[in-house]
Amino acid sequence: MEQVLTLVVKLQADEKQQQLLSQTATAFADACTWINTEVNPKLTNRNSIQAVCYHEVKAKFGLSANHVVRASARVAANRLSAKHKGRKVRGFKPTSFECDARTFRFIEEGWLISISTVGKRTKLALLVSTYHRGKLKDKNPTSAQIGQHRDGNWYAHIQIKDDAPKPVKTDKVIGVDFGRRDIAATSTGQSWSGKKIQNKRDRFSHVRASLQKKASQGTRSTRPRCRQILKRLSGRERRFQSWLNYNISKAIIDKAKHQQALVAIEDLTGIRERTNEKPRSKTKRRRSNSWAFDRLQSFLEYKGIKEGVEVIAIPPAYTSQTCHKCKHLGIRGGKSFRCTNPRCQDQGDADVNASLVIALWGCSFNQPGGSQLLSCTITSGLLKASTLIGEVVYSIS
Repeated sequence: MEQVLTLVVKLQADEKQQQLLSQTATAFADACTWINTEVNPKLTNRNSIQAVCYHEVKAKFGLSANHVVRASARVAANRLSAKHKGRKVRGFKPTSFECDARTFRFIEEGWLISISTVGKRTKLALLVSTYHRGKLKDKNPTSAQIGQHRDGNWYAHIQIKDDAPKPVKTDKVIGVDFGRRDIAATSTGQSWSGKKIQNKRDRFSHVRASLQKKASQGTRSTRPRCRQILKRLSGRERRFQSWLNYNISKAIIDKAKHQQALVAIEDLTGIRERTNEKPRSKTKRRRSNSWAFDRLQSFLEYKGIKEGVEVIAIPPAYTSQTCHKCKHLGIRGGKSFRCTNPRCQDQGDADVNASLVIALWGCSFNQPGGSQLLSCTITSGLLKASTLIGEVVYSIS
């Protein structure tokens, strides 16, 4: 399996080079806008779009042949994405453009890149760290995206393709339960509290609300200052959440690699739509909608591919209400779980219990005999969930 790693490297561009990059990005965005407006909106295939408008776009916007090809590909990708979401294609901002093997070249000697622009081909120095040097050494990347970030500087998003190791065949499973009280809890006993990120979100929400009110209703001198502070704080909460999810996913995959185990997680697709239908306070709704479980899942997926650890998703139904010992449905209240089976009466942490149940479900994927749940569901009260076994358990790697 092939995996793509994207390295974001700052470019050391002088004033003339920045002007060339800006002109190329503007021409690229204008070409995308023109293609999306003039070409039949039903066409979502890159080759079909390119065949209709290639010569006209190249002559009209002064782009190189391969930049026209990449512009057609961007329009096609945006149309497909908009079609799946039931929306219209949004505008194209003049802040980035794609390069392929003909318009981009990496030069390890001197740590340079050579790219084609609307004016001429130019060489740009990379501001590389030790991490970048280790990843780029002896590599020959053939594609990149050149973009201008919010700080005004230009960056190269260099794509490196590597062959990922084959997943190790194993009968061991680590179950991972996602939540807001505990961001993640594993069947091996690891857990990460969500209290810190919740406090940070609440604080940022309060600060934003206060600043936004002052920015619109404050005095003439305080309004610009509040807007500046809002701009400075923008993205800080999101970056902290990404950092936290990165560390959690790394710890889980490292544990699975060390134990040579498969990782089983819950498929929480559509959970926001389901929970938002219930009556809740504004604060609870905000906390639920800011839960970044999808990002954590994607981190686990790509790290699993990189390390040869298989990650599967299982249905979430009844995982938090089922006893991992006797497989009966129990009662969950907050952080505690209690089994109602008089022969069992097990009690413990609800998230740890759920992760152990998820691990049992994962056994149906990699063990010849299947999961223990499969043989016990009809007599244990898990009949509703048992009908899904073998039909919706799937690999996401």
